[in-house]
Order: sequence, then C-alpha cells, then structure tokens
Amino acid sequence: MTDRVLKLPPEQQAFRDKCFHPSGTFVEFPKEEVEQSIPERFEKIVRLYPQRAAAKTRDHSFTYAALNQKANRIARAILERRGQGSEPIALLFEHGIEVIAAILGVLKASKFYVALDRSLPQKRNAYILEDSQAGLIVTNNRNVDRARALNNDARIVLNVDETDESFSADSPSLSVSADRLVAIRYTSGFTGEPRGVVETHENVLSSVRFRAHKMRTCPDDRLSLLHSVSFGSAYTHLFQSLLNGASLFPFDIKSEGIHRLARWLKEEQITIFHSSPAVFRQLADSLSGQERFPNLRLILLSGAAITQLDFDLYKKNFAPEASLEIGMGSTEARGICSAVVDHTFSFPKEGAPVGYPRQGNKIFLLDENGQEVGPNQVGEIAVKSRNLNPGYWRRPDLTSDKFLPDPSGGDERIYLTGDLGRILPDGFLIHLGRKDSQVKIRGYRIEIAEIERALLEHPQVKDAGVVAWDREPAEKYLVAYVVVRRDLAPMIDELRDFVRTKLPDYMMPSAFVFLESLPLTNGKLDRSALPMPNHKRPDLSHAYVQARNEIEEILLQLWEEILDLRPIGIHDNFFDLGGHSLAATRVVSQVIKRFQLELPLQSLFAAPTIAEMAAVIQAHRGKHLSEERLVRMLAELESMTEEEAQSLLDEESGKLNRGD
Repeated sequence: MTDRVLKLPPEQQAFRDKCFHPSGTFVEFPKEEVEQSIPERFEKIVRLYPQRAAAKTRDHSFTYAALNQKANRIARAILERRGQGSEPIALLFEHGIEVIAAILGVLKASKFYVALDRSLPQKRNAYILEDSQAGLIVTNNRNVDRARALNNDARIVLNVDETDESFSADSPSLSVSADRLVAIRYTSGFTGEPRGVVETHENVLSSVRFRAHKMRTCPDDRLSLLHSVSFGSAYTHLFQSLLNGASLFPFDIKSEGIHRLARWLKEEQITIFHSSPAVFRQLADSLSGQERFPNLRLILLSGAAITQLDFDLYKKNFAPEASLEIGMGSTEARGICSAVVDHTFSFPKEGAPVGYPRQGNKIFLLDENGQEVGPNQVGEIAVKSRNLNPGYWRRPDLTSDKFLPDPSGGDERIYLTGDLGRILPDGFLIHLGRKDSQVKIRGYRIEIAEIERALLEHPQVKDAGVVAWDREPAEKYLVAYVVVRRDLAPMIDELRDFVRTKLPDYMMPSAFVFLESLPLTNGKLDRSALPMPNHKRPDLSHAYVQARNEIEEILLQLWEEILDLRPIGIHDNFFDLGGHSLAATRVVSQVIKRFQLELPLQSLFAAPTIAEMAAVIQAHRGKHLSEERLVRMLAELESMTEEEAQSLLDEESGKLNRGD
C-alpha cells in the first residue's frame, strides 16, 4: 500500500472555508484536549457557558449548568451502587434529554455505557445485556418495567426518577484517562448475531475536534438529534454539540410525526440538521415548496448512501446557502470520508458519492487477495488510520479479522470495511455497495446472517438462506429460503411468529420459500441460484375464504395491489402475507381516500385482516370526513415514518394482548 496525503481540491476547500455560522464565533478545539476525557471537556464547556441552553425538547429545557448537575447526581447514584472502576452500564430510555444526562453520568462515574433500544425485541436487548456483561441498568419511570423484565439476580436497576435529591450536584471529579472506554455499540453482526464495537474517550474527542473544525461548530449553533443514541450517527451529533457549547434539540419522530418536522426546524431555528436519507426524503415529501429555512446552514445525511433523488430533493427544497454534507462511516472506523457540496455538484451516474478521506485517514481499494487495485478499478474499501476504534467487545478473533496491523510497522491500523468502491483521479470515493451479504432495507442496515441464524433456531428448520430482492427501484424486500427437517414443515404464519420474537420488524422476511435443499457452490450457499419468489398466497394455517360483499372486494383489490400477491383471503393476516408497517400506512391511506370516513387511524391498524377491516369500515359508515379533515389525515399518513407506523401497531397490539 502506498501512503499518500490527499490535498483537497480548491473547490472543496472553498466549501469548508465558507462553512461558518453567521455570528462568526467559532472557537478552536485545541489538539491537546483530545488527550483527556469527555467529562473534562464537557465541564470546561459548562464553566464557559453555564446559562446557555444545552438541550431542549418540547417539554424540557436544560442549561449547561443544570444538565451538568443532573449528570453529577446520576454519577453519584451509580457510584453508590457499583463503586469506582471501569465497567459497562446499560441505559434504557426513550428519546430525549434524560438519556443524555444518563450518558454523561455514566462517563463521570468513570464507566462506559451500552445504550439499549426500547423498540427492539426483548430477546435482542437481553442478548446485548448478557454479552456486554452490564451489571446495572439505568432507566426512568417510563421504562422501568421493561428494565425489570430484562433483569436477573446479577443486575441492579437504577431508576433516575427515584434518585435521592440528597446526592450532591458537584462533580465526582474522577480521573479518567483518554484510552478508557466510552461505550459498546452493537450493530447487526456478520457472525449471525449482534456484535459490540468499543470506543475510547480519545476516539470520540478526536472525531469531535475534526468535525468542529470542519463544520465550524460554535455556541450559536443549534443541532438536531432525530435518532436513538443507540445509533452511532446520533451520539456523534450529541457530543458534537455538547462538547462545543452548542444547543442540542432532540426531536422524537415516533411521537411528534414527520409532518411536524419542517415547522419544528423553523421554530427552533435549527442551523445544522442531521438525518438519514430515508427521513430526509419523507421531510422533503412533506414540504409544499414554499417553506424557507433561513437559519439552516448545513444538512448532513448519513447512515445510508444517498441517491440522485436525495440530491434533487435537496436542490428543490433548500436554498444554496444551506450546504449539503455527504459521507461514509462505520461503527468501527467512525467517519471515513465526506464532502460538502451545494447545488452545483455533479452527481455521479454510478454508485453513491461519499467524498474525500477524513483528515488522518488513508483510503485504499483492495482485491480478493488483499492487493491494492489500480486507478478506476473496483475494490474493497480499506481505511488506514490512528483514529480507528479498538475493535470488538470480547471478540479478539473478529478484531484480528477486520483490523490489520500497519505493514510498514507504524502505529496506524487498517480496517476492512466490507464495502466496495472506486476512487476518482482527484481522490473522491464512490461507494458501490456491500461486498458481503449486508443490505439496506427501507433505510435499515441489515446483516443477512443474523436473520438466517434466527430461522435456524426453529426446531423444524434444517437450513436457511436469505436474499434481498428488488421490488422496484430503490426498494428491496427480504425473502427467506427454508429447508425443513423431515416432512414436518411449519406453516408460514407459525414461522413468521417465531422469527418475530427474535428480530425487529424491519428485519422480517416478506416471503418464505420452502426448498428441498439450498444450492451450494464450493460448499457455500449460491444465492444467485435461489429462485425468485412467486406472487401467490403462501400456505397459512387457515383456509382461503373469498370476499363476501362489496367492501371486502374493494379491500381485497387494495391489498393485492399493495402486496403484489394473489389471491388473498379475507381472513389472511396482512403481516403473514409479507406486509410491513409502511405498507400498512399505504393501505390505511387508500381506505380513507376510498371511503372518506371519520375514524381513528388506530382502528384500522388494529384490523389486520380484510374481514376485520371491513367490519370497522361498516361500523363507521355515515361518519364522513370534511375536506379539510381528509387532507390532514392523508398528509399525516403519507408522511408517517416506519418507526411511527410501527409504534402505532405496537400500541394496538399491546391493547389487544391486554384485552383493553
């Protein structure tokens, strides 16, 4: 590998040079402060800006001084229960300010955290708890029951809402070295189970410093926080704000709705907006074209490769004064490369643009033998840097497979991303997809092996493979191929229910195909030889029943069109047919358009069969919508994110299970 220091082209340097807040109050982040701890840097910011807003939601607002005091009390409560010493602490909160205070409290107690996601199945969170070996779960009143359900005799549950106010609000002032761990971040695992990546204070501070200088983050900036802190892109923005004196604005899309996002951006005068491309598309779709965002100076899209559509939506809906940052990163390597562009950027015809290497990173493309490929050739993207995270939690074997030593004997390491790319003559990287079986489904990064592992846990499944097929441009769906033991094949709905207890909704296969054996090449599954699924009704545990009246016939046609499946029976469950939460919103939207009835959305989400949905519609006949109400309801449905839709489904499912 030939090391070379990449010099940014003049136009890219010009973009970065103009990336200033209009107030011009950017303050340098000293290099020596990377070699300390996050609490030290945070407490310096608290001393500089004690009364400045640190974090604000619709219901709560904390100054830096108040957030620091809350974090100090949490730290002391943790120390009382666990004593001093580095160890993992699990966090289970909803999206908001409390989880931010808990993160700071864990770090002030000289420990590191594992953020659980309350939207995940209980078994997945239980696995993360067990693998991380966290001995304490920190939570609040809203999540304490979930935490106790995960608990066992080896763990303690700390409810911060019951924390004794007698705990001192002064900092514990514990010494924490820069090489101590900050967090374990779990991602979908290439081994078939979630894997934990560890990072240090120095890793985080190095990234914060780099981004502070690149974005010119200053105390007058107001940053959005849309995603759960269990996602790497979310916590990056969190520290980017709080370690530079800016204000952080968590926005819960699940409860607030995507339709409120544009108004919120204007009301809160957000200057730096961070989003996944999927959410950005939904935001753009909700705009009328007349909106103006005078305070917005930078839009950052991460978490998935952007498309030509994303760039076109940016140009259409946002002024040239709001720059667009694109890039590529991973939990293991953090920020790998990026670029700041405006309306004049030429989007490549093939692949996704991800920019130039981050300062301190060197990018190589390697062939199957680990040799560097030549110009304009495709290869696996490898990153050589001192800024890589240490590796995988309790998995030295995986760490040695993915992190390679510097062949020249230096102190840098090389991380093999598993992504394919091509480097342009000026050093700009184009992303060309995954080398392995990792795929993107509706914006979620999914590891195929994890789904296959869940299928293999069923007692009647002998072998399994999963493939992501293209339904239409930019939309994929998962198909599971199953070989059963003997002749005792489980029904599709039984198998789906089994997998649903182990995986999130977005990882659920849309179709299941039973085979006598899986096609193999050199002992490995030949995915290209797997047959495409047909569009016929799967074998379910109940008989097919055709439509009996006009309403059921109309619904049947809607379902068949949206699910691309025929024939559908009136007692078939929407989700057993491969439907997901976003597809459910399309059905509900079409029902409201067709029948124009005044009825709660939840009543339709709670009716997963045609017969049940027809009964709901019949019961509401005569309650017609006004034109204004119809437009409002359709706008709410059409802008609904998958997380929002799933939240409604989960809520109704919970009511049914409780007998409400």
